[in-house]
Amino acid sequence: MDTKSRSPTRVPIQNDGDENIPLTKIQTSRAGAESYYKNIFDEADIDHDGYITIQELCTMINNNHLTEKPIPSHIVRKIHQVADINHDGRLDYREFVDMLNDPKNYSIFERYVTKYVNFVVPRRQPEESEEPYLETIYEEEYSCWPPRLGMVIISCIEIIFFFIDELKETNSTNSATGPMAKLFIYDPVKRYEFWRYLTYMFVHIGYSHLVYNLVVQIFIGIPLEMVHGWWRVLLIYFAGVIAGSLGTSITNPTFKLAGASGGVYSLVTAHIATIIMNWAEMSFPVIQLIIFIIITGGDFSISIYNRYWVKEDEQTGYAAHVTGALAGLLVGIVVLRNLKLTKKENVMWWIAVAIYMILMLVGICWNLFYTDYFPKQD
Repeated sequence: MDTKSRSPTRVPIQNDGDENIPLTKIQTSRAGAESYYKNIFDEADIDHDGYITIQELCTMINNNHLTEKPIPSHIVRKIHQVADINHDGRLDYREFVDMLNDPKNYSIFERYVTKYVNFVVPRRQPEESEEPYLETIYEEEYSCWPPRLGMVIISCIEIIFFFIDELKETNSTNSATGPMAKLFIYDPVKRYEFWRYLTYMFVHIGYSHLVYNLVVQIFIGIPLEMVHGWWRVLLIYFAGVIAGSLGTSITNPTFKLAGASGGVYSLVTAHIATIIMNWAEMSFPVIQLIIFIIITGGDFSISIYNRYWVKEDEQTGYAAHVTGALAGLLVGIVVLRNLKLTKKENVMWWIAVAIYMILMLVGICWNLFYTDYFPKQD
C-alpha cells in the first residue's frame, strides 16, 4: 500500500474564539489535534531535546514522503528562520505548530517592498524543465533586514554638507561659496587636491539639485542594494562619480563640478546593465528597459537642445552625466550578479572590463601628463 495514502491530513488548530468551526474526522477534539501535532513534533525531534533544529527539519521534510522531490536546504533554512519567532536558532513546539499552519509568515512591510523591487530588479522565471524552487533562490535576496544603508549613508552626508554651507552663509549653496563647497568641489585650478575628483559628489548647488539627486539615488539605488548587495552598488556609484569628474575635466577643462549626478546616472544605467545580463530571467524586461532609456535619454536630449538650438549658457555638467552613465553601464555588467551566465554574456563581460579600463586609463593619464591643457594650478 502507498505510504502517502496512510499519512494523516494536516489539521489546523482552532483559536479559542472559533468554537463553532466544524472539526474534521481526524480532529475529533482539541486534545486530538494537539496529540496529532505532538506526534509529528516528537518524530522530527531526533535528539529528543524538545527543540527542532534546521537539520532536523530538513530530515523531517525530505525523509518522510512529504514531497516527491527533495526540497533544497536553503528553502528549509528560510522556513525555519521565519518560524523561529524568538531567534534562538531552534523551534519549540508552539513555533513548530505555527509553522505548519502558516509557513509563509512574512511581515506586511516586506511584502509591499517586494512588490516594488519585483518591478525594478530581475525576478527568476524557472523553465518548465527546472525545479520550481529556482525562482525562490532570487526572491530570497529581497531583504529588508538588515537594512541596506549604502545609499542612505551617502544621502545623509550630502544633506549634512549642504546644510553646513547653508547655515554658514545664506544662499551660499547657490554660489558654492560655503566651507564644504570650497574644500570638496571639483575645481580645475586645484586638480592637485586629488580627493576633489570624488568628494564633489557631496556638494550641491541649490535645493532642487540636492532633492533631485537624493530622490533618484534612494529609489533606484536601494532596490539594487536589496538584491546585489550594498558594496556592489557603491562600487558602481563611485565609479560613476570618478568617471564624471574625469570626463568633465577632459571635455570642459575650465569647468567646476558639484553634485552627485555622475553617481546617480551610473545607478540608472546599472539597471539597464542588469536588464541586459538577465533578460531571459526577468519579468517584462522590454518595459523596464524602455523606462530607464527614457530616463537617461530625456536628460541628454534636453541638454543637446538647450546648448545647440536655444544657445543657452548651460552650467550643468552634462559631461559628468554622460560619462557617469557609461561607467554605470560598464561596471554594472561587470559587478552586478548574473542569474544565468551564457557564453554571449561572458564575452560581453570581458568587453565591458576592457572598455572601462581603457577609458579610465586615458582619463587618468590625460589629467596627469597633459598639464598644459588645464588652467594654471592655484
